[in-house]
Amino acid sequence: METPGKEIPGIEIVVEEDVSIGLKSKVILYNDDLHTFDEVILQIIKAIKCSNTEARKKAFETHVKGNSVIFYGELKECLSVSSVLEEIALHTQIVT
Repeated sequence: METPGKEIPGIEIVVEEDVSIGLKSKVILYNDDLHTFDEVILQIIKAIKCSNTEARKKAFETHVKGNSVIFYGELKECLSVSSVLEEIALHTQIVT
């Protein structure tokens, strides 16, 4: 039986700490000529779990303005949303 607190050779213990300080951030999506509207819409739905109508509005705004805010929330959530959008090589930026 192992004693709590003892190190086990070859095993690395990683402790995740919540470093949230309550600052809100936003994910900005940039327009490109590489993806179709349908590709962008589906990825937005996957990233922020919104309706097709809302995703279509966000994709159209991004197309017309060159960029748009796709998500607003905690930094940890923004990192997750950005990561999903970038799965298909969409260009994003997180701003605090």
